[in-house]
Amino acid sequence: MVLVMGLNFQSNRAGALAGVFVLLFPVFLPGLFSPLGNASPSTFSEWNTPKPRHSRLLKSALQRRSSKLDQSDLWAPLADQGWKPCVASKASSVPWKSEGYIQVFLDGGLNQQRMGICDAVAVAKILNATLVIPYLETNPVWKDSSSFMDIFDVDHFINVLKDDISIVKELPAEFSWSTREYYATAIRATRVKTAPVHASANWYLENVLPVLQSYGIAAIAPFSHRLTFENLPDEIQRLRCKVNFQALFFVPHIRALGDALIGRLRYPSNKSGAKEANHPSMTTVANDQGPLKFVVLHLRFDKDMAAHSACDFGGGKAEKLALAKYRQVLWQGRVLNSQFTDEELRSQGRCPLTPEEIGLLLAASGFDNNTRLYLASHKVYGGEARISTLRSLFPLMEDKKSLTSGSELAQIKGKASLLAAVDYYVSLHSDIFISASPGNMHNAMVGHRTYENLKTIRPNMALSGQLFMNKSIIWSDFQQAIVEGHKNRLGQIRLRKPKQSIYTYPAPDCVCHN
Repeated sequence: MVLVMGLNFQSNRAGALAGVFVLLFPVFLPGLFSPLGNASPSTFSEWNTPKPRHSRLLKSALQRRSSKLDQSDLWAPLADQGWKPCVASKASSVPWKSEGYIQVFLDGGLNQQRMGICDAVAVAKILNATLVIPYLETNPVWKDSSSFMDIFDVDHFINVLKDDISIVKELPAEFSWSTREYYATAIRATRVKTAPVHASANWYLENVLPVLQSYGIAAIAPFSHRLTFENLPDEIQRLRCKVNFQALFFVPHIRALGDALIGRLRYPSNKSGAKEANHPSMTTVANDQGPLKFVVLHLRFDKDMAAHSACDFGGGKAEKLALAKYRQVLWQGRVLNSQFTDEELRSQGRCPLTPEEIGLLLAASGFDNNTRLYLASHKVYGGEARISTLRSLFPLMEDKKSLTSGSELAQIKGKASLLAAVDYYVSLHSDIFISASPGNMHNAMVGHRTYENLKTIRPNMALSGQLFMNKSIIWSDFQQAIVEGHKNRLGQIRLRKPKQSIYTYPAPDCVCHN
């Protein structure tokens, strides 16, 4: 009896301890039990750090050698293709009498807002209206409240466009009531919220002009992607490009910081004493032959993209589960890609290239381990663990943090739009630009560098996906396929097709034959 009671006591005690452990387990490992809205896929990826998925190729890539001839061809600028920018305005065409004031409220990230600003100028021109400097909404993801004037040089903007439209920094006193808060509290007669995506010029003349004529002001929201790319006068198309490529200059301190980063990339041994003390590794490359060349890699590999792609990135079941949950929270499962297998997605080029894969693509293209690589990205899904393979291939890789002092970075820290603006500026002034996957930054940079006739590598996503699925491919065959598959994807002029964006394909509307 005593023995039985003792056993029961021990059993009950063990059960009680187990119960306490179960209750306290979420406290010590909250990531497993937090609500889906707060779950972070990167947590799972850190527990299950993925090993290189292409070890065979990686081993060969780490032993690669490039000849001086190969390097010369690789870094050679684009030859003159017989095209030149053609966005010059005719003599001043600002109307004597404005129909009223146009306000637009722009959401999205920096590059989406940039396109919205260009469209706003075009709509103001179509309506013979005065444009109020656009209002940039606070981004709900990055919580960045930067205004137009925090990002862009407003005086330059107004001056460049002074012969095209009338622009004011703020409304006159009689219209001071027309604010974002005013339109958020009730239905207002002066707000236009029914603009369809890619609306025609006639739509604005029929629906917005009467509002202007009745009230002297019209506020259009939402406004992203609200102007067509088709059936517009040449004057309007060229004006959009003039805004994008000539009027939208970043504020001086962004340009100054961008120039400083470019200088440190081109002259790594020429640092101030303070910079050398903070970053001694940055002074190890001697440079007696003038400025060095550098590549900018836009690594768009954040958790939103990883989840939305529905692709497998090698993090195992935990990562798949985390991404599936995150996908459900953000898009309630309405993700087209989730209908396909990983193999189908990769063969169609619908999976973003991982840091490892874009590194292998660059290595196969001829970039050696002495290549100066600037990493333009916001936050990489999986953190440093994901980037380590890329860094092993390109040990001279830098980014904003590695190239700046604490005081320099403090000017833009926590401001996603300003951080993106610095990356945009450095990307535009690089010798070569490449993006790991399509997106707003990729599209904006392809268009801007096409306008300037600068070398830009557009990864062949379908080819790359198929090559990476071939686990038996040897390095020489992989390298040959990559080189052959990208020889016509280095910045050659591509004419815009119907419904394509003028900001990605500025020819032939804004880039004309000599």
